[in-house]
Amino acid sequence: MEESVVELNKIMSKSLSKYMYLFLKRVFDIICSLIGCLFLIPITLIIKISYILSGDFKSIFYAHERIGKNGKLFKLYKFRSMVPDADKVLEEILKDDNVREKYKKNMKLDDDPRITRVGKIIRKSSIDEMPQFFNVLKGDMSLIGNRPYLPREKSDMGKYYSDIIKSKPGITGYWQVNGRNDISFKQRLVLEKYYSNNQSLKMDINIFFKTFYVVICGRGAK
Repeated sequence: MEESVVELNKIMSKSLSKYMYLFLKRVFDIICSLIGCLFLIPITLIIKISYILSGDFKSIFYAHERIGKNGKLFKLYKFRSMVPDADKVLEEILKDDNVREKYKKNMKLDDDPRITRVGKIIRKSSIDEMPQFFNVLKGDMSLIGNRPYLPREKSDMGKYYSDIIKSKPGITGYWQVNGRNDISFKQRLVLEKYYSNNQSLKMDINIFFKTFYVVICGRGAK
């Protein structure tokens, strides 16, 4: 009987710690996303002017469907860093067998020809991710979490999928501070599975501060 009570207390304590962690994480998300949205105003103006000066008059915002927590789909917002109709351009590029094989391995293109001159700058500094503060404010994402995967990548995620969708996608996360674009797609999945199954307040704080170092140094950014 005593063993049952002790076990029950352990389960309750663990559940309470989890709910407290999620509560604190959401409060932190709301505060950071509100601050981030304020910074978006001048940055949006600068990026829009930069695109106009380069002869590109299309919208500087990009909305794309991504996989969220528990597999729920949502619209992710970014500053557009690629040419308009980038998905159609990708289809044409992947008709080359060699390029397609490389893309399948890492889910990215080396020296991606779709990226604009302005896009290269905002990607290097991770500024293109800033509109995701709206996603965080809405609750679709968290400041810290796994990469927001594309629906077409679900089959490529394989056995890692069920673990990765346990947590909300994040603007930054465990894989970003442990290699980012310098690691393969498979290595990223391993890291993100680990995060989903071991996330904690201590881990999130560590990722938060490491992100500043990664962004400032431009490590792994492409």
